[in-house]
Amino acid sequence: MLRFYNTLTARTEDFIPLEDRKVRMYICGPTVYGFAHIGNFRTFLFGDILRRHIRHSGYELLHVMNITDVDDKTIRNSIAAGLSLREFTDQYIAAFHEDCQRLRLEQPELVVRATDHIQEMAHAIKQLQDKGFTYTSEGSIYYRIANFANYGKLSKIDVEGMMAGARVDNDEYEKADARDFVLWKAPKEGEPFWETEIGPGRPGWHIECSVMAGKYLGDTFDIHAGGVDLAFPHHENEIAQSEALTGKQFVRYWLHAEHLLVDGQKMSKSLGNFYTLRDLLDKGYSAESIRYLLSSVPYRKQLNFTLEGLRQASAAIERLRNFRFRLANSDIPEGVHTEIQAKAAAFPSAMRDALDDDLNTAAAHGALFELVRDANTAIDAGQLRKSNVAGLLAAIDEWNIIFDVMPLESGIGAGNSNGRLSPEQVEAKLAARVDARKQRQFALADQIRDELIEAGIIIEDSKGGSRWRYK
Repeated sequence: MLRFYNTLTARTEDFIPLEDRKVRMYICGPTVYGFAHIGNFRTFLFGDILRRHIRHSGYELLHVMNITDVDDKTIRNSIAAGLSLREFTDQYIAAFHEDCQRLRLEQPELVVRATDHIQEMAHAIKQLQDKGFTYTSEGSIYYRIANFANYGKLSKIDVEGMMAGARVDNDEYEKADARDFVLWKAPKEGEPFWETEIGPGRPGWHIECSVMAGKYLGDTFDIHAGGVDLAFPHHENEIAQSEALTGKQFVRYWLHAEHLLVDGQKMSKSLGNFYTLRDLLDKGYSAESIRYLLSSVPYRKQLNFTLEGLRQASAAIERLRNFRFRLANSDIPEGVHTEIQAKAAAFPSAMRDALDDDLNTAAAHGALFELVRDANTAIDAGQLRKSNVAGLLAAIDEWNIIFDVMPLESGIGAGNSNGRLSPEQVEAKLAARVDARKQRQFALADQIRDELIEAGIIIEDSKGGSRWRYK
């Protein structure tokens, strides 16, 4: 049974959906004022693994992700760029989808943008006004948190010492600033605004997710996930708004991914350790190694992201590729190795148990590499048998359904008249692969290896270099 750590209750609980085998889930998407960085993608990859495991466990899933295309940052940056808000955000929405494809993030069932739901947001604010949860100041509308009895139940923040009447206009603010927050912002000169039933203006950030989640998933749904930095104030404010509107529990399970560090420090442009996905790809690292590294530490633990870690991730993927190639191309005798057969048969259950345990991705990785180690040892000892191969390949495929770092190999053109690369061509490609590794262009090195394998070249890497032969 799936079990998740629920931030709301502060304990790990059995996951029981509201509707039998149907799961409704909302995960906060990007704010599109620039390219998403690897800290963002740690959260988005956590969401991808979560949705894959839910579906692989036999559930029907409705996953909604928002695009925040109107807030303080998008407006500020669009004005600086001299573009309309729509023109500015469209380019970063397109870039985000491209980056997701590179990282093989599955597309949620619904991706919805805030500016397509402005009128619904205004209507929700009108309802909150009618229920006595708001007040107006200088043309803007604020949520009065003192009128919501359970404010702070998600983040466990103490609001007792909050100054009466204190309020904050910014979309984002620190935990120490627990106070009334803005629902609707009065128009400002030079900024976009909308005409609505509550007058001209634009929404605050927090009401956006409440309205879009409620519209597509209902008053109460199963899972809401995001980065731990969103627990307060964003998710706390979502609860206050949504439950004031409906009188019902908003979300049953809250899941939050921990921060990502870079070289042991908080990621910062001033420290020179700020990376977008595109920065890393331009440096020659593969999307597969980035995906692997981001999944290597369970989502509720801090991940220390380093370039050395990326190289180790690339080596881990290479080990799996080598193992799969070895199984498919070695001369393995007939028969069965009963111990390996039992371990391969037990792997799907071991992996499922690891992921059922609050998405313990590290344990899932460990289970596969333990199986690979044992199988390689058996091959080296001449003990593996042909009947073991299918089960071992199936174990890798089972793992790859979730972690998706081993794509189908790409083809290359023929090297001579009989369709086979000449020895000189093979040596040239191997030299290019060595050079790519020296230049830390690991994605290119992987691509060259894949091309050689597809062309029927068997490569054996060792500390002394690479040997090759035709199949």
